[in-house]
Amino acid sequence: MVPNPPADRDADTRVPIHAHLAARWSPRAFDPAAVLDDDALTALLEAARWAATWGGRQPVRFLVGRRGDSTFGALAEVLRRGNSYARAASALILVCADEGEDERTARYAALDAGAAIANLSVEAVSRGLITHPMAGFYVDAAREAFAIPGGVLPLAVVAVGRLGDYATADDAIAERDSQPRVRLPLEQVAFTETWGHPAF
Repeated sequence: MVPNPPADRDADTRVPIHAHLAARWSPRAFDPAAVLDDDALTALLEAARWAATWGGRQPVRFLVGRRGDSTFGALAEVLRRGNSYARAASALILVCADEGEDERTARYAALDAGAAIANLSVEAVSRGLITHPMAGFYVDAAREAFAIPGGVLPLAVVAVGRLGDYATADDAIAERDSQPRVRLPLEQVAFTETWGHPAF
């Protein structure tokens, strides 16, 4: 049976967390007719822009395409085959980081990019939108397509849109999206005193 939509998507947490954080997940079924308006897209980018940044450096940059424009088309072309479902999204956003002059700066730039994607994703949930961040794309092809300068690393493409109809979704997508959401238990990821000693 094809889920429409899949059930039990909220995070299973020991104590309640913010509803938009609990509701964030990464569906693959996008509504190919949904249009992302200017205010919504701007809000997502503002949320990303205001993410925490190491030393106020602000190394994160975005290339933004909406379905039907040339930027979207070029971004869709650099996706790996397994992410072709994202062609139905309303927008594709390539997230890049200016790596700076040394390894330490590059490491924090990547951290900032992750924080930006997280902010963007939660803002999307608050607006009834879905996102799916993807590392599966051809980095060199993206560099060439958009003339991305050296020292700036393309890190992820984020698909944005509205949840599609699972009754018409590809069976493989419906199957993957219906799997239970799981995370390692807190005692396996949060430690105190010594590594491996559960904090809770």
